[in-house]
Amino acid sequence: MDVSKLMFREGLMNDERILVTGGGTGLGREMAEGFLKLGATVYICGRRQNKLDETATELMEQHGGKVVAHACDIRDADAIHEMVDKIWVDGGALTGVVNNAAGNFISRTEDLSVNGFNAIADIVMRGTFYVTLDVGKRLIAEGKSASFLSILTTWVWSGSAFVVPSAMSKTAIHAMTQSLATEWGRYGLRFNAIAPGLFPTKGMSARLSPGGQGGNSKNDTNPMGRAGEMHELANLAVFLMGQGAEYVNGQTIAIDGAGYQANGGTFYPVLHALGDAEWEQMRAMIKGTNAKDKADRATE
Repeated sequence: MDVSKLMFREGLMNDERILVTGGGTGLGREMAEGFLKLGATVYICGRRQNKLDETATELMEQHGGKVVAHACDIRDADAIHEMVDKIWVDGGALTGVVNNAAGNFISRTEDLSVNGFNAIADIVMRGTFYVTLDVGKRLIAEGKSASFLSILTTWVWSGSAFVVPSAMSKTAIHAMTQSLATEWGRYGLRFNAIAPGLFPTKGMSARLSPGGQGGNSKNDTNPMGRAGEMHELANLAVFLMGQGAEYVNGQTIAIDGAGYQANGGTFYPVLHALGDAEWEQMRAMIKGTNAKDKADRATE
């Protein structure tokens, strides 16, 4: 990310303490960098301690400040509780949480197994709720204000073929955002969400556009003719998490160059025409990516 394109004054987030789930790679890393550059203390979590440590070291070498890495599988509520205990001991209450950790892959729904569905739902829906509940209960008990931000997609408004577990799970978090904005607003807790369009990352491309065949991988149908740039996402995240936007609550904001209005932002247009051979080829590619990730985690 070109941090020189951050819109905000230096030191804007000096007093902020923010947890970014899935903060070691992809969009999570980019947002963590934006918060750090503006002065926040940043906690990042994910399943690979080595990768998290690498990211934390790189970001601090580039920008100074403090990034703390915690290996945590957010599918495990007990592991979340232990991690948040450590964060509280390290400096007190968080002022913000970014629910970014996610999983997804394209598949015909008739090809899905229960385990395949749960692989997505356990991270995106249950894990996000577990993190929000654990942190939220502590903040309420201590009378502290904070901002929660979830990273969703425009499928929360339209659904999307071929990513049904993700569309269902993200929609649940969209509902959580609206529900807790009203229920917990009285405690000084705000809940908002961002629905990004195409912001290419390595993990996204491997599972949603294997071999370049995914339906959300091209820019030619976007009104602006391009993908999003990481500093643009970071600027929106800072706006929603930082001081000065305290009256923004219960909103999901798209950042997709009007792609949702132009083409629905779904996978249907390209993928509905694929046959068995193409789906088998993509399924094999996705399995290969998953196997590599599993092997990488096993060596840490």
